Amino acid sequence: MSDRTTNADVMPPVKVLVVDDSRMVRASIIKRIRDRFDFREEADGEAGWQTLLVDDSIQVVLSDLTMPKLDGYGLLERVRSSRVQRIADIPVIMISGDEDDAARERARELGATDFITKGIGTVELIARIESASRLNSTRRQLADSREALAAASPIDPDSGMASPQYMEIHGAQLLSAAVRQRGEVSVLIVGIDNFADIVRSFGRHVTDLIMRKLAKVLATKVRREDTFSQIGEGQFAIITPDISLASAEQFANRMRTVIAATAMQYRGQTLRISLNIGVANSLSDNADSVSQMLGLAVARADMAQREGGNAVRSSGGEPQKFAWTAGIVSIERALLLIKSGASDEIDAQLPALIYRLLPLLELIGVKYDCDIPLDCLRGYASEADTSIVDKK
Repeated sequence: MSDRTTNADVMPPVKVLVVDDSRMVRASIIKRIRDRFDFREEADGEAGWQTLLVDDSIQVVLSDLTMPKLDGYGLLERVRSSRVQRIADIPVIMISGDEDDAARERARELGATDFITKGIGTVELIARIESASRLNSTRRQLADSREALAAASPIDPDSGMASPQYMEIHGAQLLSAAVRQRGEVSVLIVGIDNFADIVRSFGRHVTDLIMRKLAKVLATKVRREDTFSQIGEGQFAIITPDISLASAEQFANRMRTVIAATAMQYRGQTLRISLNIGVANSLSDNADSVSQMLGLAVARADMAQREGGNAVRSSGGEPQKFAWTAGIVSIERALLLIKSGASDEIDAQLPALIYRLLPLLELIGVKYDCDIPLDCLRGYASEADTSIVDKK
């Protein structure tokens, strides 16, 4: 028996993702590597990105530079900026055609591991992929070593947060138990909206204070059986067992509401933050690994922020924000909406709110001799549906 056969028995072959909009190029590459490597193929960068999120067995990416929907530069940028470590570290070999040196340099600056031409020979192609896969294997071994070290002291006693390595290890155990017991596990990615802008406006010292404040709030909201950790700048992950997608969404919205109503004082300034939260669920997403759920939840949190933030995104549908129930006039809820930046949602309710506040405004005018335009406000209040207001 040859050494190659023996190695194949011990370790599964490296899986390569080939991303190119040319069917002929994909077919040519796959024909030359299929005897040595496993493979998947996609026709554009967006499809390649979605595959990376859900397939954690991919170890090397071969990507064209020029593609529809999402080109190679965009795919490379998403990979290197991913908060999922296995994706951020994956080797990406760019397939270049007629691109000039400036195009190749741009790809290198974005984090390209290597370059090949579309006419590369089979021997060299295989050698490049093997070199990249060895690099990835070394990185994963180092990560495993860090995980083993983190497992010895996994929880920070001050913050209650787990290390990211322990969180993934423990999450895998929770998912395995859920599969055996026909249960489910949910993952939440909790991000601070426009975190980079906050850093630029207030500096690292203030954002560190905000992160510590948010960590303390989260620690009071998660259950004892939940695991939460900071996984990046302005972003936390929570793994929660035995909770349905609907319950996870409700939990996420409660956290979002609490943070939206929380004010922090710094040198006389009032700081308010809002959250984008992505939710993944092992049953709803048919997920078979924690890293897959983390990838999906990260992508959904990013989507929630791109759509305006202060929202929860899960496996489908519109982002969940504050829902105003028709006819219900609540001053407390109106204040909460204003504080969270959603004042436009109470426009239609302003006359009813003025109607409820008029007695207070009249008292303030008398007590403090204030020139409050009460006649004007009474005119607006007359537009309110007082039959609804009187019932509240």
